[in-house]
Amino acid sequence: MNAELQALKERRSVRKYKADMVPQELIDQVIDAGLYAASGHGTQEVIIVAVTNKEVRDKLAQMNREILGTSSDSFYGAPVVLVVLGPKSNKLTPYDGSLVMGNLMQAAHAVGLGSCWINRAKEEFDSEEGKQLLKEWGIEGEYEGVGHCILGYTDGAVPQAAPRKANRVFYVK
Repeated sequence: MNAELQALKERRSVRKYKADMVPQELIDQVIDAGLYAASGHGTQEVIIVAVTNKEVRDKLAQMNREILGTSSDSFYGAPVVLVVLGPKSNKLTPYDGSLVMGNLMQAAHAVGLGSCWINRAKEEFDSEEGKQLLKEWGIEGEYEGVGHCILGYTDGAVPQAAPRKANRVFYVK
């Protein structure tokens, strides 16, 4: 099987990470792949905020926990959070952002990192606290969260793929 197709089948979401920080070079490679995701009309309006500062990472995790209503770390100990955001004015933001998220997760796998899509970014950045963070980060305009791509070194075995469910493909000839 083609190596790229095999990688698509092997990538899994990781929910346990080592505390070791990821080198900037690997973070940049993952981000670069995200920037090459397709976008509707070629607008390339989705942005990525790379969070490696532990205090900011922990603040995002706390906001996420409060929305979810849990006390556990919703980022599973991952030291890096890539926040994917898009303009509220662009109706394609959820779709374009999803493509960016997919590229980020595949790129993480390609460079030997674990990743997982964490939801609730929309609620986080719709809040006053989230809007304030965007201002602090120098991001101007109205943005909505699409997702968080957490990154890090997997602590333990990478999960195995569950068997694929039947009857999910229909051919019309």
